[in-house]
Amino acid sequence: MSNEPAVPFTYSEVGATKGNFPPGYHEFRLRRRIGAGRALFETAGAQILAYRMQKGTGIFREATTDTAEPGTELTVRLGPGPLGITAPCRVVYLLDEPDRRGFAYGTLPGHPETGEELFAVEYDPTDESVYGIVEAFSRPGAWYTRLGGPVVRLVQRWFAGRYIDTLRPR
Repeated sequence: MSNEPAVPFTYSEVGATKGNFPPGYHEFRLRRRIGAGRALFETAGAQILAYRMQKGTGIFREATTDTAEPGTELTVRLGPGPLGITAPCRVVYLLDEPDRRGFAYGTLPGHPETGEELFAVEYDPTDESVYGIVEAFSRPGAWYTRLGGPVVRLVQRWFAGRYIDTLRPR
């Protein structure tokens, strides 16, 4: 990466997906079981860091690193064909705990939303279940997402399910 100062995030609560979400945003949380076993957890954790959720849903465009790390800039493409929108993001932090792995990215200028999203996998040692997790806080960052209102939220929920499905063993 260059020595130029980074473009600022479009929101001030950077890193807030680590704890309580800030007020004034739409909150979203989805946690689904994808299977069982420590091996699945390890594999899914590595896949998330390699942008498997974004690549598996077809929205990934490019990233400045092969795997997520704080400061990585990436773009995703939302929407079909000529109606699609390129949405720039930056990785805020990595989640690297014994039973939770993943990363969060925040929105940059040009993204249709303002906020942060966490992509993670969680291992429950009590029954060896493995869960895919998508959590976010956001609000419209462009006129068309404000206009889309509830439809944008439905699409977000649908996409979160698709993200998690990319981690299921085949």
